[in-house]
Amino acid sequence: MATALGDKIRGLRKERRLTLDKLAELTGSSKSYIWELENKTPPRPSAEKLSRIADELGVTIEYLLDAEGTVTEEDAADAAFYRKYRRMDPSTKAKLRSLVDIWDDDD
Repeated sequence: MATALGDKIRGLRKERRLTLDKLAELTGSSKSYIWELENKTPPRPSAEKLSRIADELGVTIEYLLDAEGTVTEEDAADAAFYRKYRRMDPSTKAKLRSLVDIWDDDD
């Protein structure tokens, strides 16, 4: 029996057309570890591995662990993007802000 965590990881992995092997490679995990997260009840993820998986899938740990569905995938993607944005160098941030300003002017 799968869990909400397992269902979310599997669903996002498939949406992004990632195999178990590829997600494992990208996150420094083993294929069997990813399989266990997707299929074992209860899964026993380490915080570090779950953080890497969330990053690769473009969401947050909070989204993956939210069994009640209070965190939407869109909110998680926005939060993940913002975290990436905060790590960018100042010139890249300025370019992104300029792009947003251009799109905002079209409205």
